[in-house]
Amino acid sequence: MPINRKRLGPLALAITLVVGGAHTASAAQGDDFYTPPATLPAHNGDLVRTQPAQFYLDPARLIRADGTVTRVMYRSTDRTGTPIAVTGTVITPRKAWGGPGERPVIGYAAGTQGLGDQCAPSRQLAAGMEYEGPFVAGLLARGWAVALTDYQGLGTPGGHTYMSRVVQGTAVLDSIRAARQLPELPDRGPVAVVGYSQGGGAAASAAELASGYAPELDLRGVSAGAVPADLADVGKALDGSLYAAFVGYAVAGLEASYGIDASAYLNDRGKRFLADIKGQCLFESIPEYAFARTSAFTLDGRPLDRLLAEEPFRTIVAEQVLGKRKPAVPVLVTHSLLDDVIPYATGRALVDRWCGQGANVRFATNLAPTHVGGAVAAYPEAYAFLEARFAGRAQRSTC
Repeated sequence: MPINRKRLGPLALAITLVVGGAHTASAAQGDDFYTPPATLPAHNGDLVRTQPAQFYLDPARLIRADGTVTRVMYRSTDRTGTPIAVTGTVITPRKAWGGPGERPVIGYAAGTQGLGDQCAPSRQLAAGMEYEGPFVAGLLARGWAVALTDYQGLGTPGGHTYMSRVVQGTAVLDSIRAARQLPELPDRGPVAVVGYSQGGGAAASAAELASGYAPELDLRGVSAGAVPADLADVGKALDGSLYAAFVGYAVAGLEASYGIDASAYLNDRGKRFLADIKGQCLFESIPEYAFARTSAFTLDGRPLDRLLAEEPFRTIVAEQVLGKRKPAVPVLVTHSLLDDVIPYATGRALVDRWCGQGANVRFATNLAPTHVGGAVAAYPEAYAFLEARFAGRAQRSTC
């Protein structure tokens, strides 16, 4: 589908032109590192291998983040509990920790990167192309170490299980376990999780899973922004929008996680769409499929969100709903009332479900325009939330 530059608008086009080359810049870096060994370690979070890496804040690679950067591969599990290798990056500030106790570690859940292996955050950080790099740098400036997962199937073999609830949450928690094994970090101490958009979903999942999956972690809190807590709601909102490609991302991610052949429901144009986005990063997919109607991709002319409402997808989509399990730690949920990707009502409903179970949740609404603006507005909220949790201050719930 040709790019309609007028409809995209100057901001979206500028982002596309600046960042759109990220996949070519980063694809060749450390490919051998991403091939897992035949045998994995015994426990989830165990390190498989490490490699010195870089974290640049600009595409020219002139500005380095102030920290020791290590690319890691660690053991996690897929949705069925089968051991898998996941990669990521751990960044430790070079400056000695001056706060009380041990240096905190932040499990960082990245937002949507794309589905191609070249889109892995560990590659984008090294190329100076990671759009969430400034927020990560802000965490480092506060003295906290950061463990940033690539999730399942980004960089490593197999499809990226985009929006698969459990495996996103466990990948984040296991990245913290892996970071704890590096010599520059303590093997115990306070941790927290933060994420926005796809990362908000992964962070929310980690909040729900942590007490049962990783009880040994001293998890102080979770900050989750613009959470795609119900894919049925999100799919309806995205179809025909600037971010229509994300509907395909979700279909491809659930296909990879559950072993379904989504192409059986698509016409030739739809099959090309799915094949294209599986090899793309978001700044390729967004302009190529901006404002696409997914009804043009299906055999029977129904939009993809209607297919997701029928079996076998209906049960799968229902399994991804967040808010059915009570987090055991304080949670901050941020959302812009003007979000154009994740409906505000979806975030509000998540908070209501958690509040109904007695969770400690603070819901912070902002009026920043668009999904991107909501992310920028959420940064100060997230920093303050994390500082309060590590200082041992109680959160006043808005439930």
